[in-house]
Amino acid sequence: MEPVARVLILDDEPVVGERLKATLERAGFFVEAFSTSREALDRLNEESFDILVTDLKMSGPDGLDVLQAARNIHPDIKPVVITGFATRDTAEKVLASGAVAFLAKPFKMSRLRQLLLQLMGQPEEPEK
Repeated sequence: MEPVARVLILDDEPVVGERLKATLERAGFFVEAFSTSREALDRLNEESFDILVTDLKMSGPDGLDVLQAARNIHPDIKPVVITGFATRDTAEKVLASGAVAFLAKPFKMSRLRQLLLQLMGQPEEPEK
């Protein structure tokens, strides 16, 4: 079965990345998760992804840096930014930088799954 989409996840907390990966794989996505910006950027240079889910604040290149690099490498990628430091100003800055969505942590895994399905034009699953 063909995956719904190819998703790259970047979160400096490995447990978050693994939890998101497991949830999205169950929904039919192909997912690779990374905990450092450098690893994620290296992978973006090697492979094409449909969606980027990135944390905002982390050491090294932050989520906005990764978002902008990803858009330069893959102009059609759909960046989604997640953060525990959500403010209205931050959301506006992120969306102005090219993100298609902004989610404040903590969020329900089902919310992210539904958002990614919508981004790929897939029918929404009933809320569980």
